[in-house]
Amino acid sequence: MKRPVIYIISDSVGETAEFVVKAALSQFIQDGEYELKRIPYVQSVDVLRKAVHQASQQGAIIGFTLVNPEYRDLLREEAVKVGIECIDIMGPMIEAMERVFTKAPKREPGLVHKLDQDYFKRVEAIEFAVRYDDGRDPAGITKADIVLIGVSRTSKTPLSQYLAHKRLKVANVPIVPEVEPPNELFYVNPSKCIGLKISPEKLNEIRRERLRALGLGDHASYANMNRIHQELTHFEQVVNRINCPVIDVSNKAVEETANVILNLINKHR
Repeated sequence: MKRPVIYIISDSVGETAEFVVKAALSQFIQDGEYELKRIPYVQSVDVLRKAVHQASQQGAIIGFTLVNPEYRDLLREEAVKVGIECIDIMGPMIEAMERVFTKAPKREPGLVHKLDQDYFKRVEAIEFAVRYDDGRDPAGITKADIVLIGVSRTSKTPLSQYLAHKRLKVANVPIVPEVEPPNELFYVNPSKCIGLKISPEKLNEIRRERLRALGLGDHASYANMNRIHQELTHFEQVVNRINCPVIDVSNKAVEETANVILNLINKHR
């Protein structure tokens, strides 16, 4: 028996039509016992007419997703002329929604894939922020869209995650006097590095609260003012060497700091 041929015609990628066609075919034929021919990104009536002619020569079925109503009507008319089955997979749903919503559709091909791409970019950015959090791998510095630099408890990690939801790949690097900063910091474009500055008093308050939350005494060197001044002095030296923008996060919420960073990035772009 000759293998059935199904044409998939779309003004976008054609994945939606292919998925529906394959789901229907599974009720009749096993995978591999039919032939699919996808014709994506249709932008002219000539392509449609040619596709119908080819399909008729092979006794094929056509399944299509076209947002342009003129293309849908023409394709159906051409299929009737040559006597082949032609199924509008998305048109009836669009027309029903147009009636219910009492508004015209956008008629832009591929919108669902734009949404998908947006989602996957966000997931990729979130995974990036986790992988390159807290200076775990200096290689992230060269790959990142933004590199956050600061001493401990300057909201580097929550900022990285917040910006990741904006589809930005963020690496963050802790600055500690006893540890030499990664060489990569001094070779990347300084405009993508952002220092997070904080007042000694505010940092002392945050660190003491952190120690108490961990059930530790708040007199540890971590919250000692001399130690804090030492760390902040070292931080200033590092950011001056990089010559990157610096944001004072002393009295800012994560969202506020993120908006300042986004404005800085947009300016440089």
